[in-house]
Amino acid sequence: MERFTISLEEKLAKDFDDLIRQRGYANRSEAVRDMLRRELERQRLESDEAPHCVAALSYVYNHHERQLSERLTDHQHHAHDLVVSTMHVHLDHDNCLEALILRGHTREVRQLSDRIAAERGVRHGLLNLIPVDMEDVPSHVHSRPKS
Repeated sequence: MERFTISLEEKLAKDFDDLIRQRGYANRSEAVRDMLRRELERQRLESDEAPHCVAALSYVYNHHERQLSERLTDHQHHAHDLVVSTMHVHLDHDNCLEALILRGHTREVRQLSDRIAAERGVRHGLLNLIPVDMEDVPSHVHSRPKS
């Protein structure tokens, strides 16, 4: 483990300590490590240095929208190599929440997310990407987080 020291203005240090307490971190070091991982992942994703990812795509949709459920299912079937799991929740009489766990090429995951979010009647779509190194093993795939 490598150590480094930083200097902070008193107000920034107090605000950071408040944030650490709110989020339940044991100490400043763990909070800084998390922030660095998150920023490095964001940078890798923005610069296309993360060719593979695992992801969670969540969205709300009106299940009364004409044939929307079927179109969403078709998107998932056409991307069966990306979709690891789907969870479907009935929110009320009109609205459903779906959460997809995805794994594969980052570009393809983003394209699937964009196609689903563009469907009429889909609202509140959110894609959370995590860069990974993919390792093929004869009977399955390993997805190791990059940081």
